Amino acid sequence: MARRLKHWAAVLLALACSPLLAAERVAMPGAATQKVVVSTDVGDDIDDVFALGLLLRSPELEVLGIASAWGDTTLRAQLLQRLLQQAGRGDIPLAIGEKTASGIPFSQARWAARGKLPGNAPSAVELILAQARHHPGEVTLLVLGPLTDVARALEQDPKAFAQLKQVVLMGGSVRVGYGKSDYRPPNAPAPEYNIVSDIPAARRVFAAGVPIVMLPLDATQLKLEEPERIALFAHGDALTDVLTQLYYQWRDTDQPWASATPTLFDVVPVAQLLAPGVCPTTPLRIVVDDKGYTREATGAANAQVCLKADKPGLISLYMQRLLR
Repeated sequence: MARRLKHWAAVLLALACSPLLAAERVAMPGAATQKVVVSTDVGDDIDDVFALGLLLRSPELEVLGIASAWGDTTLRAQLLQRLLQQAGRGDIPLAIGEKTASGIPFSQARWAARGKLPGNAPSAVELILAQARHHPGEVTLLVLGPLTDVARALEQDPKAFAQLKQVVLMGGSVRVGYGKSDYRPPNAPAPEYNIVSDIPAARRVFAAGVPIVMLPLDATQLKLEEPERIALFAHGDALTDVLTQLYYQWRDTDQPWASATPTLFDVVPVAQLLAPGVCPTTPLRIVVDDKGYTREATGAANAQVCLKADKPGLISLYMQRLLR
C-alpha cells in the first residue's frame, strides 16, 4: 500500500511539473480578449505560417484582420485566403500591403497560387488605420515582417496611428546575432531581415512614440524539433494539415535555410501576447542605424525588449495550443 501511495504521489508531482500544464498556467485561460491586426510576409520562410497557427488557436486573440506585407503582396494575400479558408477561419478580413522588390524566394508560391484573391480587399494601411480609429487604445498591431506598411500608416495619419495600443514586432538584433547552435558563444549582433529590408520605415516606427514590444533575434531563435513536428503533423485536423503542407513545400525549395528543423522566429511575438512571462521584457532605447543594426542607446526607453525567452515554456505553450 505504501509503495502504491508513493507511486501516485510521484505521478501527481510529475503532472504538477508538466511543461504543458505550466504553459497553460502562464497563459492564464479566461484572460481578457486582445484585439489584434496582423502584418505578415507569409510565404517565404515557414515561421509566419506556424505563428498564424498559434494565433488562430488562441481565443484570447480577436483577429480584426490580416495584411500581407513585402514582396509579392498579392500572392501572399492568396496564400492567406486559402490558409484561412481551409482552417475554417474565412471570416477574418484580409488586406493587401504595398508591393515591393524582394530578393527572397517565395517558397510556398505553388500552394499560394491556388488561393483566391480577396475581392475589394483594402490596403494594409487602410486596415491598420481603420481599426485603430474604431477601437482607440485597444488594438495591438502585430508585425511579422518588414515595417513598410506600418510606416506608411504612420505617415498617412499620425493621430490615428497614435491610437494603437501597441506595436508588437519580430525584428532586430540587440546583443545576439543569427546563429545555428545554442552550444556555442552567441554571434555578434547583425542587421536582421525585417529591419534591414526597409531601414527608413523601421526608423520612423521606432521614433513614433507608440508603445513598442520588440522580439529580436536574441529571443526568437527557437527550433521546432522532430518530436514536436511528428506530433503536430500527425494531429490530422484542418489547421495542422495546412501547416504540414506548407512546411513540406518550404522544405522542397533551394533556400539555404529550408532545413528539416525550422526556426520559429515569428511564433515568439504571438506567444508573448498570450503569456508575457515566457518572454519577459526590459525597457531599452533602440536606435536603427543606417546599416540596419538595432543598437542600444542612452536616453528614455522607446521599446520593451525581450532579450531571452523561456524556450521550453514557449514550445510547450505552442504544442498545447496546436494539439488542443
